[in-house]
Amino acid sequence: MTDNGLSIGKKNQGIFHQESEQLNLQNEQDRIFQLFLKIIKHKSPEEVLHEFKHLFIDSAMSDNLLENCRIYNIFREGEQEFYHTIKRCCYILINTWETSRQYKYIQELVALFDDYTNQLKSTSSDKINSYQIWLNKFLNSRDYEQIKIFATRYEVKKQEQWSSRYTPYLLVAQSADPNNSREQREAARLLSQQMKDKFKFELAMYVAYSQSNISRTSKYKNPSILGDNILRIIKIIVNKKGAYSYVNIANIFIRQTQNQTLRQIKVSLQKYLLFSAIEAPAFVESIRESLAKNLSSWKLGSDDEKINQALFLRTCNRLIDSLTTENGKIPTNLCLSLLSQGHSLTLVVLLLKIILISKNSRAHLEIRIAQLITYYENYPVEECQWLINFMEIFDITFAIYSENVEYNLVNMKDSKDTFHSLDDLDDYRVFSQLKLEPEIF
Repeated sequence: MTDNGLSIGKKNQGIFHQESEQLNLQNEQDRIFQLFLKIIKHKSPEEVLHEFKHLFIDSAMSDNLLENCRIYNIFREGEQEFYHTIKRCCYILINTWETSRQYKYIQELVALFDDYTNQLKSTSSDKINSYQIWLNKFLNSRDYEQIKIFATRYEVKKQEQWSSRYTPYLLVAQSADPNNSREQREAARLLSQQMKDKFKFELAMYVAYSQSNISRTSKYKNPSILGDNILRIIKIIVNKKGAYSYVNIANIFIRQTQNQTLRQIKVSLQKYLLFSAIEAPAFVESIRESLAKNLSSWKLGSDDEKINQALFLRTCNRLIDSLTTENGKIPTNLCLSLLSQGHSLTLVVLLLKIILISKNSRAHLEIRIAQLITYYENYPVEECQWLINFMEIFDITFAIYSENVEYNLVNMKDSKDTFHSLDDLDDYRVFSQLKLEPEIF
């Protein structure tokens, strides 16, 4: 009995000791986070960078970690705790300097790590401690590549990878990941929105100047990689005006389906998405069959439930999955079929129509797109042209249908407001108007 009591006592003592150590670690991490949150408000960026360097980089070059007790306490707890600490501190600085538009200090933060790497290369010593190994692994990780995004966007240089053009979507995925710190999510959200606004602004200004006599001298260049064909694509996207515009049809759908059951919504969604389709009837039918198959087997037990906001959102997200990726990696058969056969615009329009009736699905859509980009980002650009073409049209379409910009199509030969055929496109000019000029960096 005594032995058992002693054994239990020792076991409980071990638990209390572990909890105490965990509390000490958390307190130490909190002290480091609070240190940077405090000094970044009251000290110059140069002083903040000096403190960061002393805490995280100079320690790696020292033979004695005890010289820096804060890092030593973190070091004792293992690699993952070190990763979490240094990454969150980076985003505390990035988020503050992004908000205050002190962008060059984000570059200088990354430069500190570059200097450290160069110093290691020039050092002939064979002696390396575990802290250096962890820091080196961190600098070769995807986490650090995501940090460098915030610095390299200000550099004018040739993009090393085709996926770099679509960084805003990769940032959306960062901002929605609950495993990332609050600072990282906020920094990613802000940068993503800034990059989207920049593209939106440049597209509107390019459209405004490209059809005038001063187009050759204009400082506003085509922000897409579609070449001169971009104006024709924009005209096709904008031509849906009046009673049959995508926005009006979306509003009608919302009003008419308020009291439907899930079973009825599934049918209504198929009709809505393919209404006034721009593809040939035979191809439209194949899309309809694929969507019907995907929806009919989903949540059968809830088919008789009256639709509510949460259920409608999940249904629209399900449709997005069927049109992009269902497992967060490879595209669905329907997605591959559309894009491989050159129907990028059709797929984009389907996705646009979903977002017009379910604005809260936008984040889910952009995460799915980010997953497609991530899956293919290491493929050669030649093998990803179908995805790149889709991304360019997606960017253009959603820039046109954003809330703070307006595009109009005007017939320059007569007063007609609609096309008789796509051959009439050359008779029209696109006019763009920004309702609010975004911050341009």
